[in-house]
Amino acid sequence: MSQRYLLFGQYLRKKGLITFEDTVNARLMQIKHNGKIGYIAKKKGWLTEKEIDRILIKQEEVLKKFGEIAVEDGYLTEAQVEELLKEQKEDYLYFGEALIRLGVISEEEMIKQLKEFNASRF
Repeated sequence: MSQRYLLFGQYLRKKGLITFEDTVNARLMQIKHNGKIGYIAKKKGWLTEKEIDRILIKQEEVLKKFGEIAVEDGYLTEAQVEELLKEQKEDYLYFGEALIRLGVISEEEMIKQLKEFNASRF
């Protein structure tokens, strides 16, 4: 398999810098940290669990973004969706950041490996 198609976690494992368990732990940290906008809205008291479920079910049928459906169906305003998306983006935890937070790899080594990984993909 060409390195161009390797995911970053696979790349780091192939180089012996992280284990599969490290990958799992970093992904779990990302999942817990990177909230979906529906659940951020729930935390703010803007949506109920039932409303989130309705939007998600409709999303499967119409293939639109969660925020678009929430606005169209009157659950949220456009301004609320923009605020939720901004908050989601500002608080996003990347895979490499999770590995650093877990103490698996140093920030300096992560930067070095990201540069090498990106260079090897082109």
